[in-house]
Formats: sequence, C-alpha cells, structure tokens
Amino acid sequence: MTVSPGQTLRTLRARKPLVHQITNYVVMNETANATLAIGALPVMAHAREEVEEMVALAGALVLNIGTLSPAWVEAMLIAGRAASERGIPIVLDPVGAGATSYRTETARRILAEVDVTVLRGNAGEVATLVGVEAEVRGVESIATGSVPAELAAAAGRSLRCVAAVTGPVDHVSDGTRTLAVANGHELLAAVTGTGCMSSTLTACFLAAKPDEPLEAAAEALAAFGVAAEDAAREAKGPGSFHVALYDALANLQLDGREKLG
Repeated sequence: MTVSPGQTLRTLRARKPLVHQITNYVVMNETANATLAIGALPVMAHAREEVEEMVALAGALVLNIGTLSPAWVEAMLIAGRAASERGIPIVLDPVGAGATSYRTETARRILAEVDVTVLRGNAGEVATLVGVEAEVRGVESIATGSVPAELAAAAGRSLRCVAAVTGPVDHVSDGTRTLAVANGHELLAAVTGTGCMSSTLTACFLAAKPDEPLEAAAEALAAFGVAAEDAAREAKGPGSFHVALYDALANLQLDGREKLG
C-alpha cells in the first residue's frame, strides 16, 4: 500500500486524464470546474447514443444519480458496462439513496450490473445500500446508527468495492483495510454540490492511480479537504468559499498537511 497524495496529484496534472461524468443538473458546472481546477479534463456526456463511445476515451467514469430519469439511468448502465469491459475505474455517487425507492433501486441496480470501483456517499446513503437503518431527508444524511469506519468496512465487504463514507471524518475501506481522512472544513456543508465534487475528484485520482483504488480514493478526499481548509481561510461565508474553493484546487500543493492514516 502506497499512500502518496502529492505524487498522485503530480501524476494527475501531468497526464490530464479525461473524466466522463454522467451527473446531475444541480452540479454539472461545479464538478466540471473542479475537474479542470485539479488538473483533469471533464466531459459531461449523457446521451445514450454516445456514452459508450465517449467513455472509451476516458480515464475514469462518474455515475451520479442526483437528478434521475429513465433515460439517464439507461445511459449510466450503458456507460458503466462499457467502462467495466475496458477496466476503466468507475465512481458511483448514490445521491439521496434511501430517500425514495427509485433512487435506492437505481443505485442497487448499478452496483449489480456495473463493476463499481468506488462507492462515494454520505453515511445515510451508504447505510441504505448495505441494509443498515438510516434516515435520509431529501439528499442529505440525517442519522445512522453505525460507526462510519465500521460502515465503510461493511460496505466494502458486502458490495465488493471501495467504500468512501464522507462526513466530518471520511472513512475509506475495501472491506479489509480502512483509512481515515480528517481534513476538511465545516463550510463544505454550506455549499451545494461539494459531496458531488468529492466524487469527481475521486475519479480524477483514480484515473491517475487506477491500480490502487483504496489509496487513490483516500488521497482524493485528503486533497479536497486540504483545499477546503485553504479556501476557508480566504472566505467570509458560503459564497466566497465557493469561489475560493476552485482557486484552492488549482493552486493546491500537498505538503504533508494531509491528515490521512
């Protein structure tokens, strides 16, 4: 196991991988800008007629179920199967799983039909997908009875992927090994789409380090957390924090401030 966020970030910026994102209307602009700021290239293609061809060009794929429709679910499955066949890393963000049966069933269908590399969600979403009681209101996790580290490990084992459970402290597990990431800032919870951004950055790091998904996922969350800390020092509130976050990602230098272990 090699955890080296700085090296992975340098590799990412040198390679500038294309990251294909089938994501929600609310965050398309935010996640595209975050992708560019960290040093990768975004494409937000979702038409079923082109996703298979597009994903073949990508270094990683993000499937985000935040604003679902049947056509988008079909596109996600087509792209996901194509990426699976080619060994392209896939990040699933099960936004709001547990809030409605449609969201929950869609997330479970993707997990069943696609080789998801990393499941990145909040505690309520991940708990729902592993059968643990949780309260999800809208797309926000309200409460879950599980310890986040144990939840991440249980999800990694039962879903056979890397599970990244984000919160005040993030926990990333493949079911055997679990890493904790304590970087971040409370203003992340005051801006819509920061969870989706963390999924996008996870995909960016996976594109640079596809053979070590546990480490890449933890490194991505550490990098995002350090950027949030930098942005918070410049911000006066959620609005200026949102702007400063892009600058912080673009100027990010990982110099040992990562609270990862």
